[in-house]
Amino acid sequence: MPYLVVLQRLLQAVAGAQAALLLDPLGEVVVEAGVHDDRHRLIAAYHGIALAMVQRATERSDVGALHLIVCRYFWGAVILRPLKDGYYLIVSLAPAASLAAGVHYSAHAQQSLNAEI
Repeated sequence: MPYLVVLQRLLQAVAGAQAALLLDPLGEVVVEAGVHDDRHRLIAAYHGIALAMVQRATERSDVGALHLIVCRYFWGAVILRPLKDGYYLIVSLAPAASLAAGVHYSAHAQQSLNAEI
């Protein structure tokens, strides 16, 4: 399944999801779905840095694999999911979006993307 299809299905499944982006290990956007806004690309790049830092900390602490990070803000939420080979998934949610649905459906997207990478 192509990456874009996975991202589009994720956005359709989560009411209030604004954008979903697949980024490479350097923080460059591979593909994006939803609202095309430079703000989402910037948010994704900064959250990718945070994801890398948390992954290094979990590796040093030997606490197991990191599966997701959720960041809540007044303007909404961001779900980060690490993928194979340093790639990662970012989902941007509006304030009224269901965070639980975003976490649930992004897990399915994570599995699908890992299968494709």
